Amino acid sequence: MSTAVNSYSAVSFSFLKKTLFFICAAPLAVMAQEWPNKPITFVVPFPAGGGTDAFARPLANQLTKQLGKQIIIDNRGGAGGTVGASIAAKAAPDGYSFFVGAAHHAIAPSMYPNLDYDIEKSFIPVAMIASPPQVIVVNPKNVQVKNLKEFIELLKKNPGKFNYASAGNGSTHHLAGEQFKMLTKTFITHIPYRGAGPAMQDLIAGQVDLEFDGLGSSAAQIKNGTIVALAVASQKRAPGFPNVPTAAEAGLVGYEVATWYGLFAPKGTPQPIVDKMIAEVQKAVNTPELKAIWTNNGSETPTLSGDAFGKFVSADIKRWAAVAKASGAKLD
Repeated sequence: MSTAVNSYSAVSFSFLKKTLFFICAAPLAVMAQEWPNKPITFVVPFPAGGGTDAFARPLANQLTKQLGKQIIIDNRGGAGGTVGASIAAKAAPDGYSFFVGAAHHAIAPSMYPNLDYDIEKSFIPVAMIASPPQVIVVNPKNVQVKNLKEFIELLKKNPGKFNYASAGNGSTHHLAGEQFKMLTKTFITHIPYRGAGPAMQDLIAGQVDLEFDGLGSSAAQIKNGTIVALAVASQKRAPGFPNVPTAAEAGLVGYEVATWYGLFAPKGTPQPIVDKMIAEVQKAVNTPELKAIWTNNGSETPTLSGDAFGKFVSADIKRWAAVAKASGAKLD
């Protein structure tokens, strides 16, 4: 008798679990079908005109066409991108707020000990949207050299004379500069800005001498000759820039620094909406329009999304922690 009762109870409990699952899942499925029914905000944690903008805005324009609802860019710069990340982490997880993060946010845990968000725990990884290499660019009036080898020799003869701009403390620009100094045994003064856009403006104006920039925000200025690219910090030459050598080709073996930009959703965002956004982003970055823009900005089309992208971010946090420790990089 007890065996029959237990068997009946087990069947009933199993049926109840399935019923509850479908009751809870049904509204989420309907929500995903109806999403979006209003504009969506992308929080970009740097001022307009930087590398993040160079990819976020074209993506937002393409997604606006695909989804039929406006994607609004909300630039929130400051503290190496951590101010915008903090704001995005606190946004309502309703599918109408997303965060455009970057490699800077894999560095931040090693540079900012009191962050009020966790890039791994406060967000759901959606997809990598671009991955251009860093590039060493100089103001040709301030730095009159023909190649990277001449530049390194100039720095060694003039320790402390030159300075470099970055998108802020703890950004890839900052760590790329410190790693360069460590490998070349040179000294260049670090000048942090609130983003790559303002840093680039001062580089063009000659207020600073050079920048270790993400290729996306330097691309147009390199092509029009306003600034000069000495090398890209990647294993192979960047798409759209066949005449710019890699650092290894230019004589600096071991100097490889790639940046990346990715889309995240605040933790708690319904998974069906996240899955739909993943599919839309993959569709967008593979359109001929975005492929052309990405090549023009020195990036290949990325393929990482969801959990695979999340694992990449976790590995990058560990990698940058090792770079920060080895270079002795500090907040300026």
